[in-house]
Amino acid sequence: MIDIIKVIILGIVEGLTEFLPISSTGHLIVVSALLNFENALGGTFEIFIQFGAVVAVVIYFREDLFQKVRALFSKKDGWRFWLNLLIAAVPAGLVGFLFIDDIKAVLFNPAVVAISLIVGGVIFLLVERTADSRQVVVDDLSSITPVQALIVGIIQILAVIPGVSRSGATIIGGMMTGWNRAVATRFSFYLAIPILGGATVYDLVKSLDTISSNDLMNLIVGAVVSGVVAWISIRWLLTFVARNSFVVFGYYRIAAGVIILLILATGIVNLA
Repeated sequence: MIDIIKVIILGIVEGLTEFLPISSTGHLIVVSALLNFENALGGTFEIFIQFGAVVAVVIYFREDLFQKVRALFSKKDGWRFWLNLLIAAVPAGLVGFLFIDDIKAVLFNPAVVAISLIVGGVIFLLVERTADSRQVVVDDLSSITPVQALIVGIIQILAVIPGVSRSGATIIGGMMTGWNRAVATRFSFYLAIPILGGATVYDLVKSLDTISSNDLMNLIVGAVVSGVVAWISIRWLLTFVARNSFVVFGYYRIAAGVIILLILATGIVNLA
């Protein structure tokens, strides 16, 4: 029962943080350590429960996605959105496919998360500070070019490092290439479908022989909880972005990273 409570807490953390540019994986690693949540799956638990967030995106944007599928067969340029999504997903997907085991073994720890949060927070503040000096050339998903999608995809490779944030890398990459905040945010939602969906399936298949019935129950509960909370988070973030910049997330990342480093340095709480 205690494990299930911890799983529910981690599912809430995943749902809250997956689409915010503050790194869901990073938060899961740190909160798992704080809860002393132990499982035999390595980083598979943190990766799998992201599938709930993927389902949340599909459900939330189901009408728009359906229209885009129809456009693929009915409009001359109906393929553009899907091509851009594929181009942006390939770089990080390829790196994850080739190095996922090394990434989980070496980088899935609180110290890496803390440093990544701080560096990413500083970058967010710098990007927002120079936002007015950059020309916005893309204010609609249909205006994204394959070259821009590739640039965002390459930048997203950094998101394999816990604490960087997949959505954060996508948003920063998009804004740096001339997308407005709304387009960058929405594209990050859609890009979660192939990136997180592919990572979940691949890692699950690789870990099938190590998953017990208890592990399976934890994975399912975590994914369901994260999906429900992620749906709420998507709605909130879309409203927030319409009226605000990402500066608050930059400060949050820096503060969270500093706190984690202080905890590690003082040993007040064991995060090892």
